[in-house]
Amino acid sequence: MSCDQQSYPFPQVFLVDGGPQNSGQQPSLVPCWSSFPPAQERTRARGKSRGCMGVSPGVALIVLMLFLLVFAALGFEAYQIHNMQAELRGMREMRKVTTSVAEFNAPQKQIAHEPEMNREDKKDPPAAHLIGRVETGRVLKTLRWDPRTGRAFTSGAVEYRFEDGALQLNESGLYHVYSRVELIFKDCSPSSSFEHSVFVKRAGSPLTLMTAHRGGFCSQQPGGLAWTTESYLAAALRLQKSDRVFVNVSHPSYLSHSHYGNFFGLYKI
Repeated sequence: MSCDQQSYPFPQVFLVDGGPQNSGQQPSLVPCWSSFPPAQERTRARGKSRGCMGVSPGVALIVLMLFLLVFAALGFEAYQIHNMQAELRGMREMRKVTTSVAEFNAPQKQIAHEPEMNREDKKDPPAAHLIGRVETGRVLKTLRWDPRTGRAFTSGAVEYRFEDGALQLNESGLYHVYSRVELIFKDCSPSSSFEHSVFVKRAGSPLTLMTAHRGGFCSQQPGGLAWTTESYLAAALRLQKSDRVFVNVSHPSYLSHSHYGNFFGLYKI
């Protein structure tokens, strides 16, 4: 029997003297509690209160706020890095402009009585290496050289003078000077000899720097034979600006035609 069919929620009261009133209705022994919802509805309500995937809405909101804070911090850091890069670019541009203005306003240094050299030569230390040159005409005792063929070069405050075969210095200092010659005596005898020397001209006066005398290099066998000999000179010498350094050989016609057998050079120490 449903609660709607009952006239009251409590059982009837029976009188002793008389019979029970409304005896046609059976008493209800079980009370009907209309204030409690069914069990199925309570289960559904409890499931809804847990939120999505068993996580309550409050926890989900806190996690979302944390993610937003992290992304905001990353964006702020990226903004600061961008500003720092912009400031560095501005400082570099300002430095370039300042350097250009300073170079433009700096007085230009003028050098007189010095050979014309490009900027690369001015950065290099004074040095030169010359190789032998084959002479077709009259051969002089003061040798001429080739400053451009093969490994020959001149750099820094040194120049080669084609007219007299000298290396001219345009900077004073301590220099290592060296020279090698190779001679072929076609009719060599025990009395054959030669001289090899290096000298400098300073204010027009020659001054010997190094010299070598070679003799007795041929065999003692009778009859003239071809014989090859050589001489090498080297020393550290203090030279002055405008000095001109030369090489002399007593028998220049006997020089071999080997470019790398005959050479002359110097470099600043």
